[in-house]
Amino acid sequence: MNESPIESTGSATPTRETVHVRTEGRTTWVILDRPPLNILDIATMKQLSRALGRLLDPPGGACDFLIFTGAGTKCFSAGAEVADHAPDRVGSMLAAFHHVFRQIARADCLTIAGVHGHCLGGGMELATFCDFVIATETAEFGQPEIKLGCFPPVAMITLPDLIGPRAAMDLILTGRSITAAEAKTLGLVNRVVPDSALDQSVRDFIAELRALSPAVLKLTGRTARRRMHGDFDAEISKIEQVYLGQLMKTEDAREGIRAFMEKRPASWRGR
Repeated sequence: MNESPIESTGSATPTRETVHVRTEGRTTWVILDRPPLNILDIATMKQLSRALGRLLDPPGGACDFLIFTGAGTKCFSAGAEVADHAPDRVGSMLAAFHHVFRQIARADCLTIAGVHGHCLGGGMELATFCDFVIATETAEFGQPEIKLGCFPPVAMITLPDLIGPRAAMDLILTGRSITAAEAKTLGLVNRVVPDSALDQSVRDFIAELRALSPAVLKLTGRTARRRMHGDFDAEISKIEQVYLGQLMKTEDAREGIRAFMEKRPASWRGR
C-alpha cells in the first residue's frame, strides 16, 4: 500500500496538501483531506485534477477502480468553497471544478464514491457522478445551492437521468437534504452499509467486480457513462454560460453569497 500527497502548486507559499492518493494494487483511493467538512476550494480542485491526470491519462489507466472518500468522521464533502463564488474567483472556480468532471467522464476505470456524513453541493455532484455510490446509514445528501441564490451546474445535467426529472427538480429547487435510505430508493445510492463498515464494504464490492473480465468491465463502464452523460463537455459549457453570464449577475445571487458569508438570512430582492 502506498499513500502520497499531491504536490503543491509551486507558489512562494506552499499550498497545504488537501488531496491524498493511496494505492492498493490497481485500486486507488483519492481522499479529500480538509476535515471536518472537506470543503472543495480552488486549490483542492486543482490538486484533485492533477491527481486524476496522473491516474487516468496513461494508456489503459494506472488503476482499475478509483474510489473517492472524505477524511475525518463528519463529512464526505460539504461542497465548493462559498468564498470562491466571489465575482473575481467564480469563473476560475467553475473551470477548475468542471475540469475534474470532464476527466472522470472519459476515464477508463470504474469510479466509486464511499460516502459518510454530509455529502452536499459540489460534494454530492462529485459522489453521484461516480459509477457507484456506497453510503453509510447516517450519510445525508443534498443540493442546497438554491438557498444561496445559486444552482448546481453538474447536477442539472446528471440528476434528471439518475432519478428522473421530477425528483431532480425537487432536490435542486428545494435544496432539501435526504437520508442515505431515501437516496437509495431514488437511485442515487447503490448500497447502504453500517457506519463502521464503509471501507470494507467498498473493498468487498470491488472483490465482486474483480471476478468479472477487467477488459469488459472497462468497456461497459465507459459505454454506459457516455450514454448517461452524453456530450458532457458541450452541456456543461452551456450551463457555465448561464451561470456566469446570467445567474452571477443577478442581485439575488450576490446577496445569497454575502448573506452566507455574513451568517445572516438572505434578503431576496428579485421578482
